[in-house]
Amino acid sequence: MKGLELRSKRLDRLGSAIFSEVSGWKREARGSGLSVINLDIGSPDRPPEEELRSVLAASSLRPDMYRYPGTEGSAAFREAVAKWFSQRFGGVELDPQGEILALMGTQDGLAHLPLAITDPGDAALLPDPGYPVYGAGLAVAGVEAIPLPLLAENDYLPDFAAIPQAVWDKVKFMILNYPSNPLSAAADLAFFERAVHTARKHGVLLVHDNAYSEMAFDGLRPPSVMEIPGASEVAIEFHSLSKSYHLAGTRLGFAVGNRQVLGSLRDLKNNIDFGVFLGAQEAGIAALEMDMNAPKPIAGLYERRRDAFVGALREQGWNVPTPKATMFLWAPVLEGWSSRAFSRALLTSTGVASIPGNAFGERGEGFVRLALVEEEELLKEAARRIGDFIRTTLPSR
Repeated sequence: MKGLELRSKRLDRLGSAIFSEVSGWKREARGSGLSVINLDIGSPDRPPEEELRSVLAASSLRPDMYRYPGTEGSAAFREAVAKWFSQRFGGVELDPQGEILALMGTQDGLAHLPLAITDPGDAALLPDPGYPVYGAGLAVAGVEAIPLPLLAENDYLPDFAAIPQAVWDKVKFMILNYPSNPLSAAADLAFFERAVHTARKHGVLLVHDNAYSEMAFDGLRPPSVMEIPGASEVAIEFHSLSKSYHLAGTRLGFAVGNRQVLGSLRDLKNNIDFGVFLGAQEAGIAALEMDMNAPKPIAGLYERRRDAFVGALREQGWNVPTPKATMFLWAPVLEGWSSRAFSRALLTSTGVASIPGNAFGERGEGFVRLALVEEEELLKEAARRIGDFIRTTLPSR
C-alpha cells in the first residue's frame, strides 16, 4: 500500500514558516535556562475592561445566544457599528443592511476576500513590507501577488505613479494598511484621496486594512478611506475589535464599504461558517457604546510603553525609530546582520523574541518587528538584555 502524502503545495506559499521557526527558537532559549520575553506576536497581554467581560459572561448564560448567528452579523451589532463609524469618522453614514459585514476578526475577512472576488490566475497588489495574511489569502486562491514597494524615503507610502500600466491592467485589487503592521506608518486624508482616485482611474478595488485605527500616538487620529466622497464605489475597509478593546480571543471585526464586494464575501462565508458567536457580538456592541459614551482609549497604554521602550533602547545604544501608531516597533538590525540571523541570535542569547522583517516581504530584510505587548518594566528589562547583546555579542561576530 502506498504511503499517503496529504499536504497541499499551497501551504508552502503561505509564508508562515518563520513564525513556527521563532517558536522553535523560544524552546531553544528556554532549554538553555533563559526566561523568554515575548515581543514577537501582537497579542494583547491585558484582558478587556471588566465591563466588557461582564457583558460577555452574562451573554453566555442567555439561552438565545446559542443559535447559528448568521454570517452578516446581528442587526444590533451592525447598527452599533454604523453609529460608531459615523461618530468616529466625521459623519460617514453606512447602511447596516448592505455596507457592514461582521467578521471573525479582520484576518478572517482578509484571508477569504480573494476567494470571493477573484479567480485563479488573477493578480493583486500587496504592500511590501506587509502583513503576511495578505499573501496567504492570495496563495490559497491561486492569485498572483505583485509587491507594492513601501520605502522609508516616501514615509512608507506607495508611489502609485511608479506602477506600470501593465500592472494596473492585470490586478483586480490592491491592499493598503495605515496605520501599518509592521511599519507603524500612518497616512492622512490627502493620501486616501489619491488612493481612491487611483483605484477609480484604473478600475481596481481598494482594500484598506484599518485594524489599528484606534492605536495612534501624539494626538494622531487616523482617518478612514470611507471619509473620501464616493469611496464606497471602489473601496472596502476592515476594522478590528481585537486590539482596540483587547477582545482578540473573541474573534470579532467587521468590514464596511462596497455592497457588491461585501455581498460576495458574505456569500462565500455562508458556505464556510455561520458567523460570530452572538455573545461576542454583544461584547462588541458594549465596546463600541463604551467608546462613544465613556471612552477608555487604549492608545495611551501603548504610547506609554512606546516611550519607555524606545527611550530604554536608545540608552542602550540601539537607535530605533519612534512609531507613530500600532503596537509595534520596526527596528533596523545592526550592520552585517540579516534579519533572520539577528532575530535568532537575539532570542537564543537573551530570551527577547522578535520577528525577522523578511517575514513581511522582501523589503522587510534588514529589520525586525518588536511588539509592545508587555508591561513597561518588562520592556525595560528587554532593552537591558538587548543592550548587553549589542555590547558583548556583536563586536565578536
